[in-house]
Amino acid sequence: MCQLFIGADPDHWSQRTKSLRIDGVATSIRLEVFFWTTLEEIGARDELTVNQLITRLYREALEADHDMGNFTSFLRVCCARYLSLIAAGEIPADPSRRLREVDAVSILARERQRDRLRPGQTHASERPRPV
Repeated sequence: MCQLFIGADPDHWSQRTKSLRIDGVATSIRLEVFFWTTLEEIGARDELTVNQLITRLYREALEADHDMGNFTSFLRVCCARYLSLIAAGEIPADPSRRLREVDAVSILARERQRDRLRPGQTHASERPRPV
């Protein structure tokens, strides 16, 4: 079983740092090459550069009142969810299909339903909030 994972190209987990500006503030993000490649694919679907995609994700996450304390983890989860949603058939695998055209509300509702059915799944809404 592990051969499937350990036999992969080691370049996938080598890290790369990218410098960019978000709202005029210079920052650096360090991610594995696999995630940079996935972010490139996500952005390309809506004709965005990786920098534009990251800036948009950051702004919209803040507008949604998300804690961006660990933004690189957020980006990794975005990539994992993108691939998971393709595998589940929720979004088309065809990279020419724009993500902004999918019915995000319906997809999120079905995803929440699937998450509820997973044993041991803890939801943010069920966790106690820090005081």
